[in-house]
Amino acid sequence: METTLDASVAIPRERSGFWRRFAAAFIDGIALGIVNAILRVVLGDAGVGLGLVASAAYFTYFHGTTGQTPGDAALGIRVVDLSRGTGKPIGYWRAFLRWLVSIVSAFVVLLGYLWMLWDGENQTWHDKAAGSIVVPAAR
Repeated sequence: METTLDASVAIPRERSGFWRRFAAAFIDGIALGIVNAILRVVLGDAGVGLGLVASAAYFTYFHGTTGQTPGDAALGIRVVDLSRGTGKPIGYWRAFLRWLVSIVSAFVVLLGYLWMLWDGENQTWHDKAAGSIVVPAAR
C-alpha cells in the first residue's frame, strides 16, 4: 500500500531494510575503492583528498538526480524525499548534506547507520538530516 503526499508521486509505505542497504553500500564502496586506488597510484597522497571529493560528487550526483547510486539500482532501492512529501529525488544540496552526515554516522561507531534498526521509518542519521527515506524502487 502507498501513501500519496503529492499528486504526482506515491511514497511506498515499505522501507528498505538494513541488509539490502548494506549490500548496496558495499557495491558502491567497491566502485569508489577502485577509483580511490587509481587516484592514489597516480597522484600519491594528493589522491586521498581527490578521492574524498570523488565520493562526495558520486553520492551527491546520483542521490540528487535519480535517487539511486549504481549500488542502489543493483539492489532495487531508491532514496526519496520524505520531508516535503514528494517522493522524488532529494536534489543536490540535500544529497550533499546526506553524504556529509553519513561521514558523522560512520565515525560514531557506526551508530548513525545502525539507528535505522530501531527507527520507525528505518532512517539513519543522514536520512534524518536530509529528510529522506530509502524505499524499494518502482518495478
